[in-house]
Parts: sequence; C-alpha cells; structure tokens
Amino acid sequence: MALTATAVRNAKPRSKPYKLGDSLGLFLLVQPSGGKLWRVKYRIDGREKKLGLGTYPEVGLAEARKRRDEAREQLAAGKDPSREKQQAKYRAQVEAANTFGEIAEELIEKRLREGMSSATAARSRYYISRMGSAFPRLPISSITPPEILGVLRRIEAKGNYETARRVLQLAGRVFRYAVATARLASDPSRDLRGALTAPTPKHYGAITDAKRAGELLRAIDGYDGQILTKLAMQLAPHVFVRPGELRHAEWEDIDLDGALWTIPAEKMKMRKAHRVPLSSQSVGILRLAHAITGPSGYVFPSIRSAARPMSENTINAGLRRLGFSGDEMTAHGFRAMASTLLNESGKWSPDAIERALAHGDDDRVRAAYHRGAHWKERVAMAQWWSDHIDQLRKGAEVIHADFGRDGR
Repeated sequence: MALTATAVRNAKPRSKPYKLGDSLGLFLLVQPSGGKLWRVKYRIDGREKKLGLGTYPEVGLAEARKRRDEAREQLAAGKDPSREKQQAKYRAQVEAANTFGEIAEELIEKRLREGMSSATAARSRYYISRMGSAFPRLPISSITPPEILGVLRRIEAKGNYETARRVLQLAGRVFRYAVATARLASDPSRDLRGALTAPTPKHYGAITDAKRAGELLRAIDGYDGQILTKLAMQLAPHVFVRPGELRHAEWEDIDLDGALWTIPAEKMKMRKAHRVPLSSQSVGILRLAHAITGPSGYVFPSIRSAARPMSENTINAGLRRLGFSGDEMTAHGFRAMASTLLNESGKWSPDAIERALAHGDDDRVRAAYHRGAHWKERVAMAQWWSDHIDQLRKGAEVIHADFGRDGR
C-alpha cells in the first residue's frame, strides 16, 4: 500500500529501525533517534542495492518519488544510480575546487615559473580583484557569458574602459588555460570582445622640446622632497628605460666600475636581457644612491619597506609636485624625450636609438646582429646624450661633439 504524507509525518520512532514501504522499491527508514531516511531498493547485475534519496522533512514524499523515478530512468539506461550519485558528488567537489580564482592563481604561478615578471603578476592579481569578491569564487565551469559581461559593465560604469578591456583579456587567458587543462569545455568570454566600449588611446605625457626639457631638468634639480625620488628623477632622463625597469633596478645588476647596467630578461617587457651603458653622469647619480641603499637590494626601494621597489606612482607624483601635469610629462615621457631629441640630432643611427630603447625586433637574426653591431655606438651615444642634456639643463647653447656613428 502506498504511503501518504500524513503517514510519513506521523511515523514514530521505535526501539529498532523499521521501514514504511511505498511503491516501486521506495521506502522510509525510521530510526530510533527519530530520523527518517528515504531509500530505494533496486537490482543491477543480479545484486540488490539501496540508494539514499535524502532525509525527511527536507525531502517530502512527492520529492522522494521524483528521485526514485529518476533512479529508475538511470537503471533503464543501463546505469547504476549509486555510481551515478557518487560521480555527481565527485564532479561537484571538483567544480567547487576549480574556481575561477584558483585557476587564475595557478596560471599566474605557471607564468612566473616561465619568466613572467613579478610586476606583471601583481597587475594580473589586481585585475582579478577588480572583478569583485564573488566572481573568483565561482566554479569555472558554471560561469556564463552574461555573468562575465555583468562584471565588465560594472567596471565600465565607472569610466574605466581600458581596465574593463584588460580584465576581459585576462579572463579569456584564464578560461583558455582551463580548457587546455581539461577543466572547461570552451571559453565563455570569446564572444564578448565586441561588447565593450573601446577606450580612447592614451598617450604618455612627454616633453620633447629642447628648451622645455631644460626647464624640466632644472626643476628636478630643485626638487626638495625625498632624496631617492629626486635621484630617480635625475637618473631617468639619462638612461631612459621604462619606469618599471628603473623602479626594479637592483645593485646586483649594476657594475658601477664597468659603467654597465644589465637588466635581466624577467624584468624586461620583451623578456630579453638588456644592457644599458652608463654615462659618467649616470654613474655619479648611482653612486649617490649607493651610499643610501647599497650594496644590495633595490636601488630605489619603497620608503615603507626596503623589500619592495619604489611605488610606480612615485616619479609621477614628484613631477606633479614640480608643477608638470600628467598631460605634460610622465615617468614614461623620458623615453619619448630621448627618442625625439636623439633622432633630431642626426648623429646616431635609428637602429642604435631603437636598441637603446629596448624596442623589440621581429626578425631574430637581425635583432641579434644589431645588438652587437651598435654597442660601441650606444656607449658613445649614452655619454653624448648625458652631456647634451647637461647643456639643456644649463640653458646654454648646445655644442655637439663630433662623434661618428661607429662610436669613435
């Protein structure tokens, strides 16, 4: 006789467990403690087995019958309901462990082992944080395009179009890594690229006029803030490396006696080691810094901790303090200043200038050739450039030394 909801509700515990049968193998097991457990009996491969369907009252009679019918459908399809339940539980555990955030961190660690810089890793983690606290905890296999778009729209709503674009790029990289490691069937972000507002291209503020460059250099010499900030701003125009490369400079990379700064590949944007010839002026500035932060560690450490490099905003903040707006001059602008004025001088080959700026070359053979062919020229150019900007600083007429392009 089939059970009724009333009979299930009124079933009382006894000294020993007992069963109340329903139909098609479904029964209610009433425990001495008062617990009521739904079970279904079935046979597979000639053996009788039992499958738990939940507890009462969380699972009522109607839901228990529904679950029994689902188990019978699995049997009809040649599947073992107990095994299917175990596999579903395992899949749920795997999905819970394979969250977007955990896989993103796994990818970052992998890329760090492959040579990605710590600064790039920090930026990647920053972009993940911009997705909010809930999104990284989602199982990666459950994430849908509308959920991703919702995150991106919240970032765009604050006017951060470039950030939204970079977050989407990073998310796509994480999804594709999950596909490659057999934890996701396909990348749910692949069709969202046209949905974002295109950011307005942003150009780094840079002073490229010789007279204004002299005014800037004089202003830097008069900087009355933190001494390491002043030294970093004084060195930047001489070496014109990328701001991140300057901030992450370490004393072990610099040979003051040999007037050479070798930047390891992991600190370079193009992931290729870069040699920077140091003029006598650059060496002089670095010796002043060495007296403060040497002989090991960062050349320009954070004011809060010597274990971290100077903040990426420090030089820009110093320039703002000197009265130069972001549209006028930035830490990155020293590269444009050097590139423009060196090319305008007509004294140095474009290839030597490009090598000094550490711009990439798609032709590996050509790149290797030019690294060697222009080294003497770059050494001479480094000293000429420092002498040149010293003249600009003085506001005097610039007298060009007669260096040839071979550096002699």
